[in-house]
Amino acid sequence: MRRNVSLNTSAGRFSSQREQLCGGQSVNASWLPLITVEKGNEKSHRLFTETEAPDDLLRQISRSLFVSLPRADQRKKGVEYVRGLLEVPGRKSIRNIASLIGGRATDQSLHHFISESTWDWTPVRQALARYLVPRLPVEAWVVHSTVIRKAGQHSVGVDRRFVPAEGRVLNAQQAVGVWAASGHRSSPVDWGLHLPQAWIDDRSLRSRASIPDSAEVETLSDRAAKLCVDLVTEWAMPVRPVVLDACSLNAARLFDRLGRKGVPLLARVDPSVPLIVNDPALTGHRGSASMPAGEVIRAASGTRQPVRWRPGGRGAGIRSGLLASAAVKLPPERGGRLRSGHGRRLALIGLAEGRQQDAPQLWLTSLTDHQPASLLTLFTLLDRVEYDYFEVAKSVGIEDYVGRSFDGWHRHMTLASAAHAVAVLSSPGRVRNTPTCGATEPGT
Repeated sequence: MRRNVSLNTSAGRFSSQREQLCGGQSVNASWLPLITVEKGNEKSHRLFTETEAPDDLLRQISRSLFVSLPRADQRKKGVEYVRGLLEVPGRKSIRNIASLIGGRATDQSLHHFISESTWDWTPVRQALARYLVPRLPVEAWVVHSTVIRKAGQHSVGVDRRFVPAEGRVLNAQQAVGVWAASGHRSSPVDWGLHLPQAWIDDRSLRSRASIPDSAEVETLSDRAAKLCVDLVTEWAMPVRPVVLDACSLNAARLFDRLGRKGVPLLARVDPSVPLIVNDPALTGHRGSASMPAGEVIRAASGTRQPVRWRPGGRGAGIRSGLLASAAVKLPPERGGRLRSGHGRRLALIGLAEGRQQDAPQLWLTSLTDHQPASLLTLFTLLDRVEYDYFEVAKSVGIEDYVGRSFDGWHRHMTLASAAHAVAVLSSPGRVRNTPTCGATEPGT
């Protein structure tokens, strides 16, 4: 059952039953950001953020985050480590953090705290997520795949792997993070580390990195789905749409796993993804054999409508394009076996920017009860997270753990996520102009 929550923001209070307008149509969008349609010379609604001094915020957030740590010295080290991630220049290694705090003895103590201690990182991540939900406020849970380059072969999970974004093979770890996101800021709350087959099968590697017996071979799609499902079931976080790039993931599996738990999904997909048209407006294609997503959206060109939006990231201006959509469903698996979500209604949305009409972004979603234009803000959250990863997460040492311990990697990522949250919540207030729906931008 969906949990209704009310969020407080500096722009005012809004409940989970508010309605937003887009394109002149009323849409019940409890989880959507506060959107105001821009028409003529009317000004868009702007969401301002309130900020606090970093030291005050660190003390405040630490009281919530480290309550699960059983000993006072552990809680103290947690605060010191986060402070080091925020203040140490350059690489955020344990040694560099220790040099800021107290020297060699502190180095040994912090190393034990991160790599060899017994404190559980999961309750700390849960506390971080609970802290962020009303403060961002959270509009969606965004899945972000992360490649962390490594020079040697000893870091847990490291392997030589082809990285599509780089177009080459890299020596790297592969991680997947779930981020709490709004249009003006985002922060990671949970992480999974992909372990290649060799790290699962080789007992010496497992022993060296203290990989738990429960760790098994799994795909990135499986790990991403588990993180998202656990977020709303085990952690009891509010249900929000999951937004992700499925071009290198198994989209059908993700829709299946999340759909069974009632978690809405918005996934950017490759044009080659096979779909079955289920749209009465496309009579010539409805019910026929599966078609590539790119061909489906071309067939739906008659549904195009002009839209304007502001991309994620700082300094981005208003963009314009055309939005088309079609009702679809997933085809059976190979061999004719029906998927568990085979009959589930989905919508395919194509967003063509500017003159790129022949190469639109394609999005597949289970949010079929919402007008496609009302989802534009969610489209931008991938860029929001990407921007915050490079501008904030990397600067607080998200990629800087050099130890060999599986537990140490997770503890470091947990505390780096806390440092990231302090950084974005204490940064200067940002103004967020919400997207328009085929309207005129004021002053243009």
